[in-house]
Amino acid sequence: MSAAGASEVRAGLAAHLVRLWRYATVLSGARHVADDLVQATCLRAIERADQFIPGSRLDSWLFSILRSIWLNELRARHIREGGGFIDASEALVFDGAREIETNITAAQVLTAVGRLPEAQREAVLLVYAEGYTYDEAADIMGVPIGTVMSRLASARRAMSAMK
Repeated sequence: MSAAGASEVRAGLAAHLVRLWRYATVLSGARHVADDLVQATCLRAIERADQFIPGSRLDSWLFSILRSIWLNELRARHIREGGGFIDASEALVFDGAREIETNITAAQVLTAVGRLPEAQREAVLLVYAEGYTYDEAADIMGVPIGTVMSRLASARRAMSAMK
């Protein structure tokens, strides 16, 4: 067990909670689900802290854990509902962004982003909201960098057409 990795995970976890919750909300579209996802992510990160490589980006590692938990939940939910096995990336849904009462412009942007397909929404959040590079976002999403670039270009075109 890597004591340095475990120590770094425990020390840095709290600093990323807000960003994890925001990502979980974008993926799930529901605050209560986001809360559960963040809690499960924290638990798994602590349980598997020995797998964290000291000096690497903790936030990227945590985002990858959260995404994995979400995709596993989607697969399990589909099976419980009698639907058999699915490719979770095809089943991700979003029920729209909530109105932000104090900022009309932010509400409009969130609404537009909420109308994007899940893959584009996820890329927009990671690159534009969280500030990840295309390469880092590609690692988190488990896709080639060109796919991230394509999703962002498609998202920009779609949002431009929504005006």
